[in-house]
Amino acid sequence: MTKTRFLALVTAGVLLLVLSTTVFAQRARPHVFVGTATIDGAAAADATVVTALVDDAEAGTGTVTDGSYVVQADPGEESFVGKTISFKIGDDDAEETFGYIDGEATELALTATSAATSAAPVEVEAPAAPAATPLPGLPGSKGRQGEPGSNGSDGSDGSDGSDGSDGSDGNTGAAGATGATGSAGSAGSAGSAGAPGADGSGSSVLGIIAIILAAVAIVGAGGAYMKGRQT
Repeated sequence: MTKTRFLALVTAGVLLLVLSTTVFAQRARPHVFVGTATIDGAAAADATVVTALVDDAEAGTGTVTDGSYVVQADPGEESFVGKTISFKIGDDDAEETFGYIDGEATELALTATSAATSAAPVEVEAPAAPAATPLPGLPGSKGRQGEPGSNGSDGSDGSDGSDGSDGSDGNTGAAGATGATGSAGSAGSAGSAGAPGADGSGSSVLGIIAIILAAVAIVGAGGAYMKGRQT
């Protein structure tokens, strides 16, 4: 079997399965045919129409690709059970015929001649009907949820953040309380006694100078005393 014919047969099987699961309970299933199509010993041209006929009425069509065809005889709401399917390749009658089998997929090489007088169709004996293909079961129920996975390992520590900006200067503090007054200083030492005054006028002048010096000494001692009290 060539690659094209194999792919055609697989396609037909898939098509048959889809149709059988969707409309089996409502209508009869088509009989799918795949194979080569030749006219006068040569492969039919691409896009040549292959027609399946039941009682000379069209039951399905397909087209030729790379010398192979796929066509299904679809009974629709009727029934083809017990009837024979004939074929046309283009406008020429194929020599082969086949008995309809509900839901069957058959590989059948079709040959035709373009001569005005073609040989009588040769009926191919239909094989015994295969056992009915069981329909797919309903989807199973959803499985239980798996156990939670273990916790992942801890991530690495992040890098240190940058230093913050310097804060603004604080307000000036309140002035401190005034300190207590210091104790008074000690009295200064007494000045030395002046020299005795001379007699007469001269002594009077010296007496006056002595009085002035004594006054200056007393004033200095008083100033030192007051300065000591302030400190």
